[in-house]
Amino acid sequence: MAHTIADLFYEACAFQSADALAFRRGSTYVPISHKELQARVERLALALEARGLKAGEPVALICENRPEWAVVDYACAISGLPTVPLYPTLNAPQSAFILKHAETRIVFCSTPEQARKALTARGADSALATVVQMDGIPVDPAVVPFATLMAEGEALEARRPEVRAWARQRKPEDLLTLIYTSGTTGDPKGAMLTHGNLVSNVERTLELIQMKRGDRCLSFLPLSHILERMAGHYSMMRIGASIYYAESIATVGDDLQATKPTLIISVPRIYEKIYARVREGVASSSFLKRFIFHWAMWAGEMSVPYLYEKRNIPLWIQFQLWWSRHLVFHKILAKTGGNIRFAISGGAPLSPKVMAFFWAIGLPITEGYGLTETSPVISFNRFGEVAPGKVGRPIYDTWQGRPYVKIAPDGEILCQGPNVMKGYWKNPEATAEAFDADGYFRTGDIGELDARGLLKITDRKKEIIVTSGGKKVAPQPIEELLKTDKFITQAVLLGDRRNFISALIIPNFDSLYRWAHQHKIAYSSSRDLVARPETVQMLMERVELINQHLSNFERVKKIAVLDHELSLETGQLTPSLKVKRRVVNEMYATLIESLYKEA
Repeated sequence: MAHTIADLFYEACAFQSADALAFRRGSTYVPISHKELQARVERLALALEARGLKAGEPVALICENRPEWAVVDYACAISGLPTVPLYPTLNAPQSAFILKHAETRIVFCSTPEQARKALTARGADSALATVVQMDGIPVDPAVVPFATLMAEGEALEARRPEVRAWARQRKPEDLLTLIYTSGTTGDPKGAMLTHGNLVSNVERTLELIQMKRGDRCLSFLPLSHILERMAGHYSMMRIGASIYYAESIATVGDDLQATKPTLIISVPRIYEKIYARVREGVASSSFLKRFIFHWAMWAGEMSVPYLYEKRNIPLWIQFQLWWSRHLVFHKILAKTGGNIRFAISGGAPLSPKVMAFFWAIGLPITEGYGLTETSPVISFNRFGEVAPGKVGRPIYDTWQGRPYVKIAPDGEILCQGPNVMKGYWKNPEATAEAFDADGYFRTGDIGELDARGLLKITDRKKEIIVTSGGKKVAPQPIEELLKTDKFITQAVLLGDRRNFISALIIPNFDSLYRWAHQHKIAYSSSRDLVARPETVQMLMERVELINQHLSNFERVKKIAVLDHELSLETGQLTPSLKVKRRVVNEMYATLIESLYKEA
């Protein structure tokens, strides 16, 4: 059993597969063997050592999923250099904050665009000395081409055996990575995860789920996301599965056809898109095809409760299910490559309706729950006891004689175990707040354990919005930005478990009345004015100006305008005038639903 990610890497290289990794070049996938991967990793480790990097110095990655991401990550793990992965979609100020806060000396960037972002972090207040660019012509004389580093390592070929000795020096308690998560204050926090944190989660999850050598995984969830890194990166390497990198999220449909994976890992948004496309296609088909599809779904849904619990399906349902899959469902599955044994969903709750659809057509999805700070898996639905709306059984019953998961008196889910982070980088106050007096990590989620020991999330104690794409958005900083506009007095960000961010906007009515007068817009009341298309359009244009300062996944795509301010008297605000989000969501539920209805 591996104890560090360095151990895991070398044990995996013993599989000697021809396609440990594969990437798309044009219309074909190019494989990279374990032997070649090991050589690249060891050469890069030698190059980093030759450039003076020492164990404990963080190394950043601003890079989409590709073989170089894996090469950098494993080279750093072996060398004792904690990696700091950044979402490529972050804007330049957000990227610069993380690079400076993490004290990174070197950052690996995929493209000229990402290198330009990284260059903004250089300065007297920054440790950043080297920017490495993988693709294209270097955007600055100071930028080092990735090929140059690899050539430097290749020149040290005779020393490659030393690298394996470095791997043996790594310990489970060594810092493996800093993963920055959004905080309600706006500044992200760097969760410190050790080799032992990740390895324990990998090993325990693989004990409980049916992955195997020979599996093929299509990697498209960003590797900067802890779920993909643990499950689609380390776990796949651990079992000797082949990892095929999607060209991009936009090409996942084509990549599924080209790679025919046996496993996929995703956030709910991808499954929701497939579900929506199927329903749209059916809606536009002939009456006969619609009738056959709905009959097939009826038969499939009849089988789902039996499938969830691995119970024998009655013969009369089996008969109709066989015909359903033969006539209808195999065509849907063919669009996913036709070979997927099961899929994994995490990062945000999966709709029970969507889960039932996939189980009905013959593509089982298991849903899990966890956080970046827990490496990430805390629990997941195991085959044979799948319960939609619940996130399954915790991966341990107890750890070191104490419950692995317990529920606090206020309902918060608490966790302690080998996968829980050391704390937040350079943030002792946040670290202290994250743990209770008994050393349990506070998840910020409210939940309950049922009689069978299955965990259900009932509420969110934290205010972080998690979109259906798994992106975490801190609402308060964006709301504060919106309120800097002269036409906006209050704003409430929306989008938890939704596929995009929207907002309730409360205008500054004095400014709005003047604007209406100047533009000769007639109105009979505030309600009449905010309902006018010209008003909504003007306010959306103001919001778009704010959006320019945000990353794409944080941007407000739609707004609804209220004709009155939120108040303490109506229960919408706390005594300190903070928004009671649950109250607002309940009071304006119909209006909020209208924002997402067409989407």
